[in-house]
Amino acid sequence: MAEPEFSARGVRIERWPRSLTKAGEVLIKDGRLALMNSYGRVIDSAPVRAVRAGRPWFAGDDSTVATVNGHRYRLTMGRPDRAPDGPTLAGRFLDAVRRARGGGS
Repeated sequence: MAEPEFSARGVRIERWPRSLTKAGEVLIKDGRLALMNSYGRVIDSAPVRAVRAGRPWFAGDDSTVATVNGHRYRLTMGRPDRAPDGPTLAGRFLDAVRRARGGGS
């Protein structure tokens, strides 16, 4: 089985105007993005090429917005144990989406 390109647990997943989970998981594996709740049930899933992701001006360093199947989700990923100048989980998520899409955003 292939290793995931990106995996983060304990992610707050919101679909405006409500929170879907405070301890979800974001997974990019085999060219697909999956948003899962705390029980491992898939909230939404799509090929990474069909996903738009970015960090709007109102999102902090630990948040990003992803559009999956026409639904906008705010993903708050917290801060990993890292050096102060290293990338956040949200930054690593955006990098993984760009890599999976072939370098484009």
